[in-house]
Amino acid sequence: MSVTFPDGRRDKRVRLQQTGTQEDGKGGYTDVLVDLTPAYVHAAIAPITTRELERAAAGTVITAGSHLITIPFHAQVSTDTQITYANPRTGTTHTYRVNALQNPEEADRLLLLTAQELVPDAV
Repeated sequence: MSVTFPDGRRDKRVRLQQTGTQEDGKGGYTDVLVDLTPAYVHAAIAPITTRELERAAAGTVITAGSHLITIPFHAQVSTDTQITYANPRTGTTHTYRVNALQNPEEADRLLLLTAQELVPDAV
């Protein structure tokens, strides 16, 4: 069985980043977000149902997830990855943290990501 996902369903351009460190100029280090290479890919993003969460979790351990994100295979994506989607229609930005990932059939074609949407702190 071949692993495929129609390109037309990956209709959102997202940015992939991970936490890295850089010198803070005072002799220490600070955490910063670093782009993966490539940093931008097209994704399908959908709210996840309990049924989908159970199916995505087959063979993995998942603590929580609010969205299922499908992207082309990317070797640098891990549970340390942050995904950002800026909706050009509404001007809103959505940020997700990857909780679990699956590479169906180890085919290196797609990644199925279970992610939690991060909610900004209230001011």
